[in-house]
Amino acid sequence: MSLRRRIDEARLALMILTVLPAAPLAEPVPPIHAARWALPFVGLPVGLIGWSVLRLGGPIGLPPLVAAMLAIAALAAVTGGLHHDGLSDMADGMGGRDPQRRLEIMRDSRIGSFGALALMIVIPMGAGALADLAHTVSLAAFIMVSVASRLAMVGVMEMLPAARDRGLGRGAAQGLRGAWWPGALLSAILAVLLGFQGFAILGVMAVAASLIAILAWRRLGGQTGDVLGAVQVTAETAGWVALSAAI
Repeated sequence: MSLRRRIDEARLALMILTVLPAAPLAEPVPPIHAARWALPFVGLPVGLIGWSVLRLGGPIGLPPLVAAMLAIAALAAVTGGLHHDGLSDMADGMGGRDPQRRLEIMRDSRIGSFGALALMIVIPMGAGALADLAHTVSLAAFIMVSVASRLAMVGVMEMLPAARDRGLGRGAAQGLRGAWWPGALLSAILAVLLGFQGFAILGVMAVAASLIAILAWRRLGGQTGDVLGAVQVTAETAGWVALSAAI
C-alpha cells in the first residue's frame, strides 16, 4: 500500500468525522472501510482544539465551568455535532417496539424526549468533569481520551454487524478486520505517558463503549452510524469523568 493511499485514507477519515478543511480527494477515492484505521487519528487535531479552548479559559479569566462548556461547544462545532446527533438518535430509537421500528425512529431528524434527555445527562456530566480538569489536564491526557473514544468506534465496527443494508455503519464495517491496532498502539503510547492511571482510564472507556455496543446488539441487531456516534460521545465522557476522578 502506497504512502499516498494511506494519506488519502487519513484525509477521508478527517472528512467523515469533522468539518475541518481538507483538499478534494483524487480518484479513485478510497472506500470508507479502508479509512477505518485512521478514525482514531482524527482525535489528534480534534483533541488539540478542545484542549486549547479548555486551557485558554483560565488565562482570560473564565470560570472553569464556562471554559468547559466552550470546549464541548468547540468539539461539537469541529465534528459538526455528528456524534451528539448519533447519541440522541440512538436514545430515541430505543423506545421502539422492535428492531425495525427502532431503526426507523433513528432515521427521523427530529429529536424526541429520550434523545433530549440523553444529551441533558451526558453534556453536563462531561462539562462538570472538564471544569474540574480545566487547570490541570495535560495535552497528552486530553488527546488520549479523544483518540481512544474514536478507537472505540472502530472496535464496535469490527465486533458488530451492520444493522442496516446501507449507511455509514454498513460501509465502514466492510473489509478486513484488524484496523483497530494502529489506534490501539497510539492510545497505549499516550497512556504510558500518564502511567497506571492512563490504562485505568482506557479501561473505563472500554466498559462504557461496550455497554452501548451490547445495547445496540440486543435492541437493533448490530451497529449503525448513530450507534457509532453514541459510542464516541459515551466513551469520551466516561474518559473525562475517569480522568477527573484520577487527578
